[in-house]
Amino acid sequence: MFNLHYRLERSAIGFVLAIIGVASIGGLIEIAPLFTIDETVEKAPDMRVYTPLEVAGRNIYMREGCYACHSQMIRTLRDEVERYGPYSLAVESKYDHPMLWGSKRTGPDLARVGGKYSNDWHVAHLTNPRDVVAESNMPAYRWLSSKQLKTGDLGEHLAALRAVGVPYTDEMVSNASSDAIGQANPDTDLAAGVTTRYGDKTDVSLFDGNQGAVTEMDALVAYLQILGHLTDAAHQSTQNEVE
Repeated sequence: MFNLHYRLERSAIGFVLAIIGVASIGGLIEIAPLFTIDETVEKAPDMRVYTPLEVAGRNIYMREGCYACHSQMIRTLRDEVERYGPYSLAVESKYDHPMLWGSKRTGPDLARVGGKYSNDWHVAHLTNPRDVVAESNMPAYRWLSSKQLKTGDLGEHLAALRAVGVPYTDEMVSNASSDAIGQANPDTDLAAGVTTRYGDKTDVSLFDGNQGAVTEMDALVAYLQILGHLTDAAHQSTQNEVE
């Protein structure tokens, strides 16, 4: 028994077969749960996809490394639920590629930050965090307000996400650029197309407070405001548990 590895090391074929056998066991343990994925992921008929502007904001969120200090997963622990809201469900990350659950909280969890603060608060916070949270050690991102958002390639971003399973339609892909502009300019003709394609509950607003050119601040605030609101499944689940 104790000399088995010595014998394996002397036999190249035996050693390779042993490695394959052990790796297969680990692989099976990891892969087997995927066969029950339809049973473990909750149903959410009201689930909607990210708009092009929100996709752009998510890309900026990743580019600036926000996920390194903020998680997006509320655990089932009582103190987390009381502080942040209903615990996170798997279905809420259904269209996240990659997922941004995170593993470290220098700042608070953001899974339910959408709608918690106004657009003006988010702009002030991103411009100079200390203006709204005195003890914050978060860096300022004031340049986002002056940097125009690149919208011309958003259709390609949506097409790439569709390739990995996000149900964007041809119409959504072809109108991605105009929809991004329209969502940040509510008093324009382009705004109507956003709600037509993504639903009446879509937040169409002057996210950075200024009409006209769409900035990276618009995109990032739009993304933050949708977190926790792609579906109401978590709130419905909590209500069912109480009943």
